This record gives sequence, C-alpha cells and structure tokens, in this order.
Amino acid sequence: MTTGINYGSLMHQAMRGLIRSVLEGVRTGGLPGEHHFFITFDTGHPDVEIADWLSDRYPGEMTVVMQHWFDNLVVTEDGFAVTLNFGDAPERLYIPYDAILTFVDPSVEFGLRFENTDGGEDADTSLVPAPSQVDDSADASAPQDDEDEQEDPERQEAEVVSLDTFRK
Repeated sequence: MTTGINYGSLMHQAMRGLIRSVLEGVRTGGLPGEHHFFITFDTGHPDVEIADWLSDRYPGEMTVVMQHWFDNLVVTEDGFAVTLNFGDAPERLYIPYDAILTFVDPSVEFGLRFENTDGGEDADTSLVPAPSQVDDSADASAPQDDEDEQEDPERQEAEVVSLDTFRK
C-alpha cells in the first residue's frame, strides 16, 4: 500500500529526463553556441563504465567537461556514453543518469544537483548556481603541449574539474 506521493523521486525522474533530452539534442545537432556541460558523477556507481586508471584516480566522484571535443555520444534511456580526450588519450565513458551528482551549463547559468540520502529514494534535488566563468586551465594531471593545441584548435582535451566551491 502506498503511503503517499514521493515527489522527490518524481522530481529526480523529471530532471534526469531533462538531461537525457538535452544530450539527445546535442547528439543530433551538436552543442549550440557557447553551451557546454560540467557533469559530476559517482565513479563508484555499479553501472558506471570508465577506464581503471580513471576510477583509481577519482575513487568517489569525477567531473567531466563536454565542450570543445567529444565523440561518439550515445544517449539511451538509462544513461549516456561518450568518448572524451584525457591528455591525448581518448577514453570511452558510460554514465548512467542515476550516477549523476551535478549537471551544469555555465553558459546559461543553469545547474542541477542530485543528493542521495540513505536509501536514495528520498533524494533531495535542487538547482545549483552555475559558475560565472569557465576556468580554461586544464587538468594538472595531463601535460599540455602548446604545439598540439596550435595545430588542431578543434581538438582540446577534456577537463576534470572540482565543483567543491559550488557546494553548500
């Protein structure tokens, strides 16, 4: 017997559906204008598929940036897969929607945060402030070669950034 309407769960479903719709639009038409995404996800989620070296380096959570270069974006009902470049090493990632902790598009100051409590069913969702500026500095773990950036400005490596400054 149902004890009540679980608005938190319904809100999560709707917000994850929004992310799915946005990614589907990007898959078919590319990123319009200055749009780009910071997507933080739980690397320990059982359905996340990332390279071992990435899960070793980011054992709790990881933020990826979809902006300048990404490839093979596949959007499904339960998650999405994308190839991102980490220091000239393309890596395929699969991220289920329920592993996403934050989804931010700083170009339009839009953000979503998913916070799980105990069983995950009573999770709190809230809007999060988007960063006012994008930090163009790359991940310190990936050495940069200025010559490569000048030769191929279309292909820039993915960034892993920390969103701790945006957490309450």
